[in-house]
Amino acid sequence: MGSSVRELAEKTPAGRDRYVDLLRVASLGTVVVGHWLMAAVTVGDDGRAEVGNLLAVVPELQLLTWALQIMPVFFFVGGFSHALSYRSLSRRSEGRSVYSVFVRARLQRLLRPTMVFIAVWGAAALALQLGGHGGGLLDVALRLVAQPLWFIGVYLAMVAFTPPLLRLHERWGWGAFGALVAAAGAVDVARFAFGVPYLEFLNFAFVWLAVHQLGFLRADGRLRVRAPYVLAGAGLAGASLLVAFGPYPLSMVGMPGERVSNMAPPTFALLCHGMWLVGAVELLRGPATRWLARPRVWRGVVAANGVSMTAFLWHLTAMLGVYGMLLALGVPLPEPASAAWWAQVPLRMAAAAALTVALVALFRRFERPGAAGPAAPGTASGPAAALGVTLCLFGVLGLSMVGFGGLLEGRTAMLVAVQVTAPAAVGMALVGWLLVERAGGRVRARRWR
Repeated sequence: MGSSVRELAEKTPAGRDRYVDLLRVASLGTVVVGHWLMAAVTVGDDGRAEVGNLLAVVPELQLLTWALQIMPVFFFVGGFSHALSYRSLSRRSEGRSVYSVFVRARLQRLLRPTMVFIAVWGAAALALQLGGHGGGLLDVALRLVAQPLWFIGVYLAMVAFTPPLLRLHERWGWGAFGALVAAAGAVDVARFAFGVPYLEFLNFAFVWLAVHQLGFLRADGRLRVRAPYVLAGAGLAGASLLVAFGPYPLSMVGMPGERVSNMAPPTFALLCHGMWLVGAVELLRGPATRWLARPRVWRGVVAANGVSMTAFLWHLTAMLGVYGMLLALGVPLPEPASAAWWAQVPLRMAAAAALTVALVALFRRFERPGAAGPAAPGTASGPAAALGVTLCLFGVLGLSMVGFGGLLEGRTAMLVAVQVTAPAAVGMALVGWLLVERAGGRVRARRWR
């Protein structure tokens, strides 16, 4: 592992934007640390374990989400990478369709470790339920470990929409971004001012795709000079005003029992939050790039990038595993936010990190990308790839909502306006993944010209 990382780091092209790689790792790492910190496990009088949220116990800490809710940065980085990848494939394909190859190439490192995660947890959940095991923290784990999959569902949509949105960007530039911002604002006006039902779910597309569109602008070099200051200033001011005078909560992550969430579905306030984050990280580009020029620092980023998705998928498993071991050993769990609870935080996080490292060592091989090439003449696999991405998207989003519990009881969750079960979600995800693999795999063996 060490020698391969060193070789990869030394072979890095001179023109590679190393800051993008750092942002990818840092955004996922921040989410992992945030989840570990916010989890507040307690044991009730009936002996049942429950997982609460530290931000609900100490509402003043919700302001931290304006820094810790950093997923917009990951989607921004995704837009930058998708633009470069699609343009490169288009140039090499000599005008032929590249959609299926692009989808497969961008989703390999995302879907393969995700499908392994779903298969392992699905098999474990089924075995436990057939054996009559359950209760306590185990039931909580079966529900919670799948929740971060929402991010993968959104990312799938971004990959699927990259070609048409990139064409709009190339024609209209900042205008395409402005249109998505205006659409997100119009949805919130219809939602909060006129009470139009269901329309708010459109902001799953408008909000996140607007942040993704900023990545296109970065790929074209349009986020230099004044643009980062404008984005950071306008975004921070907009989010502050909306929270202070609008119906939007302070927290930029979902909170239990809240009437309005900035996350599900995303709000215009979250879009403003994403704009200020993008502007802020762009302002740090210069010093960060100089820091990344150090060989040791860059090797660390290369190593982390190689396992980042695997670590993200399994970090909640590790955290709940640590709490499970504490309960099994009879270690008392202090009241959340108490002095004793804060004293335990470094130990719990260190243990969760160690267990995550062990899980990464076990599953990291599934994150290695395979070969991909340009589309071959007459390849008509674009529709299959589009269908595959759609099935994966709904399957992964559905599973993030219903969890792995109740596989045999038919437990359901509402996905937009459709009831979805765990078996149906797993089936859609697996079938969609196979379609994506087969659609792009038809040209896998072809050489680049």
